[in-house]
Amino acid sequence: TYSRFLDELETRDIQLEWRYCNDGKAWLAKGLHRWTGARGGQKEKTLFWLSIWKLFFRVTVYIPDKGYGDLLNAPLDGKARAIVSSAKQMGKISSFPIVFDVYSDEVLDALLAVTDFRKRIQ
Repeated sequence: TYSRFLDELETRDIQLEWRYCNDGKAWLAKGLHRWTGARGGQKEKTLFWLSIWKLFFRVTVYIPDKGYGDLLNAPLDGKARAIVSSAKQMGKISSFPIVFDVYSDEVLDALLAVTDFRKRIQ
């Protein structure tokens, strides 16, 4: 599943940027979408955060408040809809963290649908 995930990222122009976080004593990857803007400037957007666990990998996608309603109304399959609708806003953060514990292709497909949505919104 992880190798398919990497292949899908490549086809979607998403790069992983790994960094070591001292607070959690773990490696995290930031999923970045980079593009050239209308006036030639380089733009980038963080789409998700990735961590690797023993039997799965975890991806957290942060959806802004204003885009969460649109995501709930988007045409998602059953697994994706269940994961998205269970997301709860945390504290004063103005976004909804949607956490995917990816251990199968079904969960991976749900993650890719939400990641594609995140690419399209501001």
